[in-house]
Amino acid sequence: MDIRIGISNVVRELSLEVADEDADAVRADVESAIADDAAVLWLTDREGARVGVPVAKLAYVEFGSTSSSTIGFGS
Repeated sequence: MDIRIGISNVVRELSLEVADEDADAVRADVESAIADDAAVLWLTDREGARVGVPVAKLAYVEFGSTSSSTIGFGS
């Protein structure tokens, strides 16, 4: 599942992909970090890379589908 995170005062959004079965856990982690007033939200993508986002700078978190459409030039 694709997850896109908007960060205040940052032009580009953060995009990462997690396994479908991990999406509910990520959603719970986001909600918990916001509710507990945590300083940093730590997420792990499908390949094991860890990303930290300051909770105070979260603008939005968007959970997308696993299917992605490609826009651009193709052969």
